[in-house]
Amino acid sequence: MDPQTYTPENSDELIIWRAITGTYLFWLLGAMYLVAPVIAWILLLRMVKRVLLDKQRYTVSNTQTCWLVAMAVMLLTLVIGHLTHDLGVAKLIKSSIGWAKGWALLAIFPLLGSLQIRPELIYRACCIVCKHTLILLPVFILAWAIRLPSTLYTSPLSIIGGPGPEFFSVSLYEIDPASGLPRWRLFTPWAPALGMLGNLFFTFAIQEKSKQFKFYGIAGSFCMILLSQSRLALVCYLLLAGFFMFIRWCRSPWIYFAATPLFILLGISGMYVIDKMQQSVQAFKAARAGSTRVRQELANIALERWANEAVVWGHGIVERGPHLVEYMPIGSHHTWYGLLFVKGVVGAIALAIPLLVSLLVLLKTLFSSALSAVAVAVILQLFMYTFGENLEILAYLFWPGLVVVGVALKEGARL
Repeated sequence: MDPQTYTPENSDELIIWRAITGTYLFWLLGAMYLVAPVIAWILLLRMVKRVLLDKQRYTVSNTQTCWLVAMAVMLLTLVIGHLTHDLGVAKLIKSSIGWAKGWALLAIFPLLGSLQIRPELIYRACCIVCKHTLILLPVFILAWAIRLPSTLYTSPLSIIGGPGPEFFSVSLYEIDPASGLPRWRLFTPWAPALGMLGNLFFTFAIQEKSKQFKFYGIAGSFCMILLSQSRLALVCYLLLAGFFMFIRWCRSPWIYFAATPLFILLGISGMYVIDKMQQSVQAFKAARAGSTRVRQELANIALERWANEAVVWGHGIVERGPHLVEYMPIGSHHTWYGLLFVKGVVGAIALAIPLLVSLLVLLKTLFSSALSAVAVAVILQLFMYTFGENLEILAYLFWPGLVVVGVALKEGARL
């Protein structure tokens, strides 16, 4: 097939194609937060219907099943946490709906990888979103330059409920209160989340066969990372670039000839390099000192209250933090601290196991399968962002990566 003319070949691909390529349309409607859960559950119900009524069979790997079990454990910890702390039926129902729109997606989308969905279609769709970003970029910059309102409106769809109004608002730009400089979050709820999507789209753009769409994908994703001004996004971008360079050149003897003198030099100047690395880490933290302080205080509060109040099953719900952390939710900005606080050690283990199992399974075919390399990159990226974001809240954005991971796990099960 001509690499310029990828089109959906079945209804499942069509749904995913339109959900991704329609990103900016859904953003204008304030519906981004709703699209992923809706298509996830629709596709899952269609899959179940085909199995039960049409007797259709799908290849589902043990690792995909592991994700299903792990996210079911998340629901169990939620129920036990609510019952233990007497939070009431109303909050239990609300939190269960939140689970269906968050943690459940981490199990459903990898399972949907067992459908007839080509990863190349997802790569192309994400490159199209990057193309739309490049086209709209002057509008976003001009909006800041002429001082238009930063947020145009909040969609009426916010009455359905969600983590906050920023998930349903149409924002042209935002001003960083610490530096006074503009940042852009585009179709995401906050700027660092845009950096996360930029890295995911960069991973997919590298796999694109069309030079034209490859350019759109790489350029658009890099712009997203720069616009987000996220330190973690920039570090992740460099690591991903290094990862794919290593995958491509690891079999070449020249890389080892080049690496040998470098490692010798590193051994000679080891203490100097370590000192410079420590200085770089300090400079990295000082670049946004206020943000670093708030993150650290949120972590301290989450760990202290988890260890003293709810070690096994957690507190059941997110709680608002004190003035010290600018009233941000306890455990936010960090998946593991958030899990320990809300779902206890059981919840943290329920996420760690499928992440680790997926990585180990995919590493077996890392050098023999380009798809496995992409899936490993997605898993590594998700792991990195567990230290800077709550995966549950952002699952509605990075779900295309979960589908690709599911496709890779399915292909691995067939080998």
